[in-house]
Amino acid sequence: MDINDLLAHLNRGEAVEGGSELHRVMIDLSQKALKLTAELNGQYHTPEEVRKLFSLLIGKPVDATFTMFPPFYTDCGKNICMGKNVFINTGCRFQDQGGIAIGDGVLIGHNVMLATLNHDIDPRKRSTMHPAPIVIGKNVWIGANAIVVPGVTIGDGAVIAAGAVVTKDVPANVIVGGVPAKIIREIETSQE
Repeated sequence: MDINDLLAHLNRGEAVEGGSELHRVMIDLSQKALKLTAELNGQYHTPEEVRKLFSLLIGKPVDATFTMFPPFYTDCGKNICMGKNVFINTGCRFQDQGGIAIGDGVLIGHNVMLATLNHDIDPRKRSTMHPAPIVIGKNVWIGANAIVVPGVTIGDGAVIAAGAVVTKDVPANVIVGGVPAKIIREIETSQE
């Protein structure tokens, strides 16, 4: 088994049992991601160097319009898809084993956490992990310290208020906030 087997398994939404061969591949992948994030976060890098290191981390090139202010943390990296004109601020944590897709024009604030794994509810199977993807539409703004949990889709143009915990899908062009996040209001869009 290798990384491709693991990613295919995770992207089908299939559980990974603790101690299994797939779990061992996941741990190996985590160690590689931790090494790259240590390099990314350990000293100053130019924007071009940040893009290069982030591209290595996710295993595919990011667009020249991608901007990130380290530090950035992930224990996988290889299941992130990044759009154009994306900005990620400092201190973000992406647990991307279940898949994270980020659309064009997304702004992600300080210390945002995106988590795509849940542990099993049954205490006897607690080490079993259940993946579910996070999909972030175009032109979304996620405020500082927000948390998005596994399986959530955020519609185009939505705003996630600072400190929100997003546990359900968010429609396009709304502002959500609170714990758990609820719709605060709709966003009027211009018709140009």
